[in-house]
Amino acid sequence: MANAYIDTRGRMPRSVPFTQAVVRGLADGGGLFVPERIPRLPLDEICGLAKFPYWQRAAAIYRKFEVDLPGERIDELMQAAYGENFDTEDICPIASFDDGIHVLELWHGPTSAFKDMALQCLPLFFSASAVKMRDEGEIDHTFLILVATSGDTGKAALEGFARKEGVRIAVLYPDGGVSDIQHKQMATQTGGNVMVWGVRGNFDDCQASVKQAFNDKEFAQRLMDEHKVALSSANSINWGRLLPQVVYYVSSYAELAAAGKLAAGDPLDVCVPTGNFGNILAAWYAKQMGTPIERLLCASNENRVLADFINTGTYDISDRPFVLTPSPSMDILVSSNLERQLFELTGRDSSAIAGWMDDLSSHRKFRIDPATFAKLRADFASDSVDSATCLRTIKQVHEERGYLLDPHTAVAWEVAQRLRGENPVLIAGTAHWAKFANNVYRALQGIDPGAPLPEDAARLTGCQLNRRIAEAAQASPIPLGLAELDDKPLRFTSVIDPGKTSVEASTLNFLSENHA
Repeated sequence: MANAYIDTRGRMPRSVPFTQAVVRGLADGGGLFVPERIPRLPLDEICGLAKFPYWQRAAAIYRKFEVDLPGERIDELMQAAYGENFDTEDICPIASFDDGIHVLELWHGPTSAFKDMALQCLPLFFSASAVKMRDEGEIDHTFLILVATSGDTGKAALEGFARKEGVRIAVLYPDGGVSDIQHKQMATQTGGNVMVWGVRGNFDDCQASVKQAFNDKEFAQRLMDEHKVALSSANSINWGRLLPQVVYYVSSYAELAAAGKLAAGDPLDVCVPTGNFGNILAAWYAKQMGTPIERLLCASNENRVLADFINTGTYDISDRPFVLTPSPSMDILVSSNLERQLFELTGRDSSAIAGWMDDLSSHRKFRIDPATFAKLRADFASDSVDSATCLRTIKQVHEERGYLLDPHTAVAWEVAQRLRGENPVLIAGTAHWAKFANNVYRALQGIDPGAPLPEDAARLTGCQLNRRIAEAAQASPIPLGLAELDDKPLRFTSVIDPGKTSVEASTLNFLSENHA
């Protein structure tokens, strides 16, 4: 029997298979889907994955989760997800240094960010799941993927879902809160089934607006009545986003063992720069599957809500300022995937989760019980990095090791140095540096965060500035998807207000125009 999925708040009347969990995205009642069973892999099976190409490793782990699609179909989808769309056959190679620091390069996909690892995979499984449900008579409609992004998810989701049959996608990003490169990646996206809106506000405003639209039953009925469309999600609230991330942590341990960087069974620490908690949660699930991961190091920037929570047990955003930093994809105060983690740490106590999430919604804070806090501390350690230190880290690592970090990975590098013990550390390298030209330039030139660039640099586009950085730093070639953005026309320039009313009206307009 296929593994079934339950929701974190206990409001679903029954469990659902993987295909339905992926297509729905968010559970009824606002909870998140998690598998009823987390499979365990023996150590020799984990290490044995190194013998296979990446797509086969991913397919093997999906089978362990008993995904309700035929095995040969899983193979086909994984071959399509992890092939020539990545710039290396290794898909996510590991850069290793002599002191036991290893950087997992998750940015070799088409949009140069770690989100590609999931969002080259999820759209394929989403489409296959929708086809299965239609063939079985469970649905007779199409879907609209509604996505809030702090920078990287948007482009990766647009790229993954563009031109996919039976699905449209609309992305919301904070206007002025993403890099020039990130903005152009989204605004130049091709495909007749895509839409992009800037939002007057920050990422939390975008995410709250999307959640409000998802929870509006009248809006859902109107979408179905007028357009035969149902909403779904490609954010990391969708289990179909999280499972591909579990794969690369299991796979990376196998790679390190095969390369002799550690002995099979030796513990490995993992350090992840995180805002929405999905990427580090995937490492926790990999640990539950039997991967010898010991400590999970949660790296925060100045929006240190997760660091404070892990160190105190209190999640409090009631009077917390939202800070724009050089690592914009981590500029998040409401970390959606923390709900899944707490569900697991409480022994799957849905009533506790529902209460804490209600407290967060009503009072903007909650405090977990001592037993859950003790379990959290047993697995996690956390620290935060201010913006000036982030930029100094980029400069230092480049000067000392000839390796150029993006600002998010730099945050993780610094936290790994502070918190590591005797174990080797795997750092999640989440983006190519060229996505953040302004701040990488500031870092290498010793310019303070937020300070204006010199006039000769300020007048350059992100692509032009990247070329200057690459030449001066003797860096590897910039990925074509980033290097050629200036030559592409901007298709999407609309900026809308945050909130359910504005997002729902914009959505209806998009569907009407798209339908026409």
